[in-house]
Amino acid sequence: MEPQPTAAPTAAHTIETVFRLESPRVIAGVARIVRDVGIAEELAQDALVAALEQWPRDGVPGNPGAWLMATARHRAVDLIRRRETYARKLQEIGRDLETAPPSYDEPADPDDIDDDLLRLVFTACHPVLSPEARTALTLRLLGGLSTAEIARAYLVPEPTIAQRIVRAKRTLAKQNVAFEVPYGPDREARLGSVLDVIYLIFNEGYAATAGDDLLRPGLCEDALRLARVLSALMPKEPEVHGLTALLEFQASRTAARTGPGGEPVLLKDQNRRRWNRMLIARGIRALDRAGATATGAPGPYALQAAIAACHAHAHRYEETDWRAIATLYGLLATRAPSPVVELNRAVAVSMADGPAEGLKLVDALTAEPALRDYHLLPSVRGDLLARLGRTAEACAEFERAAGLARNERERQLLLTRIRSLADH
Repeated sequence: MEPQPTAAPTAAHTIETVFRLESPRVIAGVARIVRDVGIAEELAQDALVAALEQWPRDGVPGNPGAWLMATARHRAVDLIRRRETYARKLQEIGRDLETAPPSYDEPADPDDIDDDLLRLVFTACHPVLSPEARTALTLRLLGGLSTAEIARAYLVPEPTIAQRIVRAKRTLAKQNVAFEVPYGPDREARLGSVLDVIYLIFNEGYAATAGDDLLRPGLCEDALRLARVLSALMPKEPEVHGLTALLEFQASRTAARTGPGGEPVLLKDQNRRRWNRMLIARGIRALDRAGATATGAPGPYALQAAIAACHAHAHRYEETDWRAIATLYGLLATRAPSPVVELNRAVAVSMADGPAEGLKLVDALTAEPALRDYHLLPSVRGDLLARLGRTAEACAEFERAAGLARNERERQLLLTRIRSLADH
């Protein structure tokens, strides 16, 4: 039985929802035809305009996503037909699409769409773009976010984000970046860029670098959705599952990370009954998939997910297996060495072997240039000094950390720590 169109009053909401969910697939499907993500996005927007004109009048079609796809694809073929320089491409690619009757059914082979999405992921995260451009373009093309939404999420003026996106699309076209999934030696490096962009988006939502709010849940949700999509598209890549597991575990704590007034709640003080057990279960399954698909030592994201799993398995803070976490951070430092990893390892060592041992590791990082303006270095050092009873030194470190913190919620937490120490 043919699905009946829904009533017109719901059209506007349906159009907004459908386009947000389906725009990545539409853009990817059209980009395969025109080989230009900028033009593909414009054609997807044209399909949206057509929907805004027709759906409120005629009703929402039974398969709105496929309607958008078919409309955008036919417009892509029309564009190719109009351009003489695309005449040969029209003969090779557009002939079947041009002569086929319009169809709003799902494509016969869903894998074709998956392949297109995968190409779009790798194109949006191409190393020829700056990290900022990759992030903005990924959120735009794959996250379905508007320029205004991306600007609000990163506390950046809207024209700045718009320029990044325009320049990114122009760069991809100018550099003649192929709309394809890389293979061979380029695959691992390019995949790393893709995973890094998704992780960067999640982290900005999980612990905002600036502004008045600690969390921006929308960014976390977008990043987690992208990671899940990538896991489905690349089921044999262990690091894809590792990143997905890490984000599932991290997202499971969201409800417990802030208090009633939005103030940060430290890990040791969180109500673990508020941790989302469904997300934890999803994280465990994704981590198992990472292990099952790995052919060698676990990668950086799988190791970070294993660390997060240690926290998830502890029903009380006191039950945390800090020695296992310290060991995992040691492995992570070998696979992906960085001062931030060493700082986290110092925290784990301090919990396993005492604050004095952790302080030794932290003190070795104080001259590290990359951590010069990183507020968590003096924050961690202050915590270790406080645990050793060196209150005055701890207060000085917390004060320095507060001066470096760009997020107002974190700054207030550090100032609260100073007042608490002063009262004792």
